[in-house]
Amino acid sequence: MLDHISSMPALADFEREKSELQTLLASGLFSRSPSLDHLLRYVCDRYFEGRSDDVKEYNIAVEALGRPPDFDQKKDSIVRVEAYRLRRRLSEYYAGPGASHDVHILVPQGQYAPKFVVLSSPETGPPLEIATAGAEDFSAALNPNLSTPLVETSRPGPRWHTWIVWAVALAATIFSAYSLYSARNRTLATVPKADSPRTPLASDEVRILAGVADGNYVDSLGRTWTGDHYYHGGSVFHVANHRILGALDPLIYQGRREGSFGYDIPLKPGVYELRLHFAEMLYGYMNLAGGGETSRVFHILANGKPLLREFDVIADAGASTADVKVFKDISPAQDGRLHLNFEEMTNQPFLNAIEVLPAIRGRAKPIYIVARDRGYTDKQGRYWEPDHYSRGGQLVVRTEEITGAADPDLYRGERFGNLTYSIPVAPGRYGITLRFAEAWFGPGKPAGGGVGSRVFDILCNGIALVRNFDIYKEAGGTERPVTRTFHGLEANHQGKLILSLVPVTNYACINAIEITDESK
Repeated sequence: MLDHISSMPALADFEREKSELQTLLASGLFSRSPSLDHLLRYVCDRYFEGRSDDVKEYNIAVEALGRPPDFDQKKDSIVRVEAYRLRRRLSEYYAGPGASHDVHILVPQGQYAPKFVVLSSPETGPPLEIATAGAEDFSAALNPNLSTPLVETSRPGPRWHTWIVWAVALAATIFSAYSLYSARNRTLATVPKADSPRTPLASDEVRILAGVADGNYVDSLGRTWTGDHYYHGGSVFHVANHRILGALDPLIYQGRREGSFGYDIPLKPGVYELRLHFAEMLYGYMNLAGGGETSRVFHILANGKPLLREFDVIADAGASTADVKVFKDISPAQDGRLHLNFEEMTNQPFLNAIEVLPAIRGRAKPIYIVARDRGYTDKQGRYWEPDHYSRGGQLVVRTEEITGAADPDLYRGERFGNLTYSIPVAPGRYGITLRFAEAWFGPGKPAGGGVGSRVFDILCNGIALVRNFDIYKEAGGTERPVTRTFHGLEANHQGKLILSLVPVTNYACINAIEITDESK
């Protein structure tokens, strides 16, 4: 049975509790989640200092997670998200390798101050409270006004009963984390060490996180990234809690390989699309080394031939901004490997991540984006990525049924505001199809009005495609689909299609974007 559960233990107990904390931190549980390491250290340090009352959302954000002093918890859910992840990790740890420990650490739901649960005998199994910690719906973690009551801890029953409850709660935790959080920041397995030989993935898709020693990461789109391998040369750097603009999955950009380095990636014969990911977090305004354009310029070669000359990430996308460079018609060399080399021009080159994807010769892979926070597979079996590459505006969910649409669910989500999408593509010509439906203005709608209530311009790379576009007028009413397709659009010199929806009257809005390669 439980020896005690105390929010403020006697000083004599601190030695045992600090020992458990150090054991947990040394276990590698947070090796790929430094923000969770910082969070747990912070709340436990305040606990040991007798300052649990100071463990509040604002203090955690600013002092532990590096948010600025003007942090607003109503606009930024970072603390609630990280606390949710921490509870889940602790629950999994004490259901597995830490189950036999005499002391268990948990962060109760609805609180940030830790609890140290001391078991008088490991035969009773883990406390019921631990089994439920972290199993809350992720939406609760995002609600700043939610105060979840603690689970009452009663006298444990037979050991087999406790373990059944534990197993059910753990299964619920895993299912909730997968379905509600899209497996974000989730380590699934251990991969061989970085310098060990590997064969391509069964799907022939290769995704590598540069600078990450080992472990698999499943991103918000459900794609698996492996730790760093196939490399030679360079050094590893890791930057956590650094805001990265335009990143759907910031973790992809937290590690980097830097210096004089290269990759030799084994591939099956065929044609591939190569995507290289960068985010400049050392140079540039407000970054550690300062500077700006020309601070870091380098060359990239593929199989000995120039892929990019005098590449400057800041000039291409800006500092602390996700930048993706896309190349089509990539094939392995005669030895069956794709050889990538990064050569210095001014300061050392770097790389955050690599994708190598099977493709069709002469064609870039199509891009499908839906204005929702989760992806969607349409009736034709095409997967639409959740909204990203966007700046400005807000996402909302529309419940109205769109009549006359072949696939009404493409119109369930909407981004509205003054909108810009900066979508990376390979050099070439593209067709863009935009989908719209008016669900806010019109007779009987929340905002009333009708023709002329929402008017905006549509531009691509600064060139106007449509002026004074009015969804209501074009569709002939509300809740009716409108599509506009534009052909022969060229990527700009930075390899981007920059789509701008600029308000004229009220906000612009969009439901979905489709991009196809029209190069011959």
